Amino acid sequence: MTTTPTAQAVPLPAPHSSRCPFAPPPAYTEAAATGPMTRADLPDGSSCWLATGYAEVRTVLSDRRFSADVRHPAFPLLVPGGRETLITDNPSFLRLDDPEHARQRRMVTGEFLVKRVAALRPDIQRIVDEALDRMTEGRTEADLVAEFALPVPSLVICLLLGVPYGDRDRFQGLSRTLLSRESTTEQLKAARDEVLEYLRTLAARKRERPEDDILSRLAVRDDLTLDEVASTGVLLLIAGHETTANMISLSTALLLEQPEQIARLADPDALPGAVEELLRLLTIVHTGLPRVALEDVELGGVTVRAGEGVIAMVSTANREEEVFGGAGRRPTDELDLDRDARRHMAFGFGVHQCLGQPLARAELQVALETLFRRLPGLRLAVTQGEREFRTESFIYGMRSLPVTW
Repeated sequence: MTTTPTAQAVPLPAPHSSRCPFAPPPAYTEAAATGPMTRADLPDGSSCWLATGYAEVRTVLSDRRFSADVRHPAFPLLVPGGRETLITDNPSFLRLDDPEHARQRRMVTGEFLVKRVAALRPDIQRIVDEALDRMTEGRTEADLVAEFALPVPSLVICLLLGVPYGDRDRFQGLSRTLLSRESTTEQLKAARDEVLEYLRTLAARKRERPEDDILSRLAVRDDLTLDEVASTGVLLLIAGHETTANMISLSTALLLEQPEQIARLADPDALPGAVEELLRLLTIVHTGLPRVALEDVELGGVTVRAGEGVIAMVSTANREEEVFGGAGRRPTDELDLDRDARRHMAFGFGVHQCLGQPLARAELQVALETLFRRLPGLRLAVTQGEREFRTESFIYGMRSLPVTW
């Protein structure tokens, strides 16, 4: 790289802190304290920029001079060397630039519009209630991850996509392999090939006999190949259950540590804002969102040269005091369900921001409100030190959350 480092480079991905499991890894917060733009070492031995400031992250994610195309030869990959083809071969539209990104994204945008999601809320409520019925029948303790946080979004996304819920163990196991930094190249390739073939076969079946689901509507299009349908399906399937499942379990664990704030969830007017604050504080993409500069850009007091990679750290940006702090508010590294957190970037920013965010918000609102309303005596069954977090995953979360009521 041609730019002189401004601080000691941060290794990416970095191990998570045991001091506060709800905070970004300390390497990132320490980098943010030195300035909005620092240097980072990638797993393949190359280096890139680390954008940690709120304004800088917004720019990286919205300025067309920064590319999301993973096929760019200088794109900063968050995986060890030798795995490039696993990432660049048949990428989803999330990892492409316009116009191809926009073309594929438009095909599914309508499925996640606010009005469409509002019509789904009765189904989401039913799924949440049935999950709690199963979890609580004849018992007073359970693993909230396995019996509530994971089944709820899995059932919802299976309903929308048209994926048989009976196959959940298969695709959940494959998604865990694909999201783990500890998976070997062989394991990643096998998991990728299996999930793509699974969805390609399902899409082919739906092309012949379409039903009322997203996969069917994609499969019958003349302008999409089955490979493209499968690639989009993988993105929606994995993102549609892993992210929300982790947010439900992390939010529950954090709220049970601060029970005085739980009452805010019972207020219909306060509930949406409370969920936005949880999304801000718990931003689960701790390793950031990668981009590559297409031309020289002055940003945060440094020059990012064309061909240099940038990792946009939404987790640190979402804790910036100048944006989310203020008189009467708790520090931004603490939970404050009365905070105005609407400007957070937990779903990204710009044209690539998560198209499923209306669905995720609805699921979180329904799941958390119903959970604490139906189980007012809910409490943790393990100490803080006994809880297990998924530090190896690109999407941060919990392995399990034993609770009792």
